Amino acid sequence: MTASDHTGQHDQQPRPGASPRRVLLVEDEMMIRLLLEDMLEDLGYSIAATAGHVEEGTKLAREAEFDFAILDMNLNGRSVLPVADALAARGLPFLFASGYGEESIPDGHRGRPTLQKPFKQESLEQALEQLLGH
Repeated sequence: MTASDHTGQHDQQPRPGASPRRVLLVEDEMMIRLLLEDMLEDLGYSIAATAGHVEEGTKLAREAEFDFAILDMNLNGRSVLPVADALAARGLPFLFASGYGEESIPDGHRGRPTLQKPFKQESLEQALEQLLGH
């Protein structure tokens, strides 16, 4: 788990001086996780915590303080479904990141925003706007 002290503002955030929205990032590939962290911080978000495994992600989804989450669909060959279910139980918004297409999203979570891999910062920003209602 990592914490971040970044205080950047998202361009579309309506309240000047407000704290940036904090994100839980669940991604098993370190390079993609670092890329996502950089992109999110560039967009004015703060990284609340990161996880690379289902168990760690599920624990954070149940206990950590954050505003929304981004979940890689496949964590070291395992489904991220337990993490998604824990987030849904808390009523926290999240989106999936997947290279497999939207058909890979489990039935109980279809319709949630999905970020298709490989992605660019613009597609990340669009997915976050869809998720957060900007």
